[in-house]
Amino acid sequence: MNKYFVSVLILNFNNAKYLNRSIKSCINQSYKKIEILVYDDKSTDCSVAILKKYKNKKVKVFYNTSNKKNIAAIDAKNGYYNLIKFSKGKIIFLLDSDDYFKKNKVKELIKIYKKNNQINFIQDLPTIYSKGKKIIKNKNNFLSFWPYLAPESCISFRKKFFIDFKKRNKSFENNFKDVWFGFRLGVFAYFKDRSFYSFNKSLTNYKSYGESKKYNLFNSNWFNRRLNSFYYLKKIDQRYTNLNSNFDYLFTKIISLILKCFK
Repeated sequence: MNKYFVSVLILNFNNAKYLNRSIKSCINQSYKKIEILVYDDKSTDCSVAILKKYKNKKVKVFYNTSNKKNIAAIDAKNGYYNLIKFSKGKIIFLLDSDDYFKKNKVKELIKIYKKNNQINFIQDLPTIYSKGKKIIKNKNNFLSFWPYLAPESCISFRKKFFIDFKKRNKSFENNFKDVWFGFRLGVFAYFKDRSFYSFNKSLTNYKSYGESKKYNLFNSNWFNRRLNSFYYLKKIDQRYTNLNSNFDYLFTKIISLILKCFK
């Protein structure tokens, strides 16, 4: 198999409204050495009917047949782990079914992978449409300890990177469920693997902007998840076991503890 053969992994749950757009954005990529693997997580809308109509040989559909419901919705890791087992590509692209790729996305990023063998992880930037405005997000606020880490639909990586990621996360892979999977991948690539590359161009149209109400900015869940992100970093890289001199970590920890007292 060509070492630049690409597998796009699409997770879907009740996104029938956007599902065709997402899949077709992959079928219509200018880069042709590609397969598209879709995982439906027990959708209750008409998603399954839509998926059954796909006869394109590039598109392979998988269904959650376990007794557990919405295992991908709880943590996207579950759905992607299920798909990656069947993927043939040496380069993996992630995509949520309500988002979609620009036509040359895969072609542009494969050029980077070919040019630099030290790059194992690439994120591009999301184009977000919010209240009639077009936003391309590319940075956090200046007080943040973290690099800007794009949503999962903006992420791609070499399969060998994922194998190493999974091996090093094995003992605690079911922890940190409130820290989104793409963030964990990005943190691992940036801090531990040192193979992180951020492409300063938007190649992904991203539907969602902001968090669910559960993680409203500055509420207790938001601070707790942020604190768990630091705990995750400590787990994967011993160089960061002591962050007590880091302002962002200390501020997050103190506020999180205060908010817990008022629960």
